[in-house]
Amino acid sequence: MVNELSNDTSSETTKSRAEAWAETMHGHTVDASSEIRLAHVDSWAGTGTRDLVDRRKREEIEDRNLTVLATRSFSAGNRAIEEEPDKFRTCFERDRDRILHASSFRRLAGKTQVFVFPQDHQRTRLTHALEVAQVATSVARAVGVNVALTEAIALGHDCGHGPGGHASEDALSPYVDGGYDHATWGADVTLVPLNLCVETLDGIRNHSWSRPAPKTPEGEIVSWADRIAYVCHDFEDAVAAGVVTVDALPEQVRVVCGTRRDDQLRAFISAMINATATTGRIAMTSECADALAMFRKFNYENIYMRRESRAQAESVISLLRALVEHYVANPKLMYAPGERELFDPNSAEATKLAVTYVGGMTDRFACRQAMSLLNWPESQLPQGIGT
Repeated sequence: MVNELSNDTSSETTKSRAEAWAETMHGHTVDASSEIRLAHVDSWAGTGTRDLVDRRKREEIEDRNLTVLATRSFSAGNRAIEEEPDKFRTCFERDRDRILHASSFRRLAGKTQVFVFPQDHQRTRLTHALEVAQVATSVARAVGVNVALTEAIALGHDCGHGPGGHASEDALSPYVDGGYDHATWGADVTLVPLNLCVETLDGIRNHSWSRPAPKTPEGEIVSWADRIAYVCHDFEDAVAAGVVTVDALPEQVRVVCGTRRDDQLRAFISAMINATATTGRIAMTSECADALAMFRKFNYENIYMRRESRAQAESVISLLRALVEHYVANPKLMYAPGERELFDPNSAEATKLAVTYVGGMTDRFACRQAMSLLNWPESQLPQGIGT
């Protein structure tokens, strides 16, 4: 009887809450003759003016306020396919918005940063991209360059990553002329349908330090921000997972930037801002740059290349290559029902489509496909922490 009463009360509460929510469906009117709606019955907020700041005005303000070599927004931007400019958003703001709404960006939530099948508090490629954007825009605002372009590059910089972390690049490289590089693949394949500005694509294509330098200061900032973000948060995740200890961090790193992520980020961001203010170049002070390099080396030796990580990488490589081979031989599996099949089995076109298809998968989808299509043994799947 008590449980029945409890369930009845819970149902009534849920119903009343749903009804209260439904009553807000159309918003609230100011009065009977009003032609506008408000979000809250007691809404008060306004701008204090009826003037609008459209894109042209904002571009003028931006041009006056940005530093000499900062990238200016203009009209619809420099795109492969010409477009009409937006009335209110700058071209780089449109790029940022397109990336945010892209399926390749959303799928980063299911892709490995360090640990396959991450636990609740461990980073994914998506949270990494967001943290890179936070670091990069903090620097961009302080040094006076284009924040919207910086954010667009940061959010899109890893959209070309495959499942299973950097091991996916080793897995997919045999099928791509010149090898599979997530930076170039992201800019030249994954994000092409978004018709992004060339400045945004350049920053994404060249964010890795092994690539040529980006052509904009905003792209240079993201190159630094990417390394700053992953060095700090990968260490934090590894400490939480029991892979390394705080005390194991080299003394020089602990002295220069501390052992907590917030202190480390503050040190590296400040070092970039100070170096840029002093020299006019996108750079970092030597002391912090040396500490960052030592920090990265520590992570490389103790996290990325530990025995479990190497075993994980080998599992990823085997699984992804098996999937690519299967799809190349059976390209019809990559088409939606009713979609016309365009490529012959085992053709060059089918190979590129298979690399694109597999490279776009999340970790779990790739594993599920391997198990369902290839009867892949569960014991041979990449193992995450705690699995």
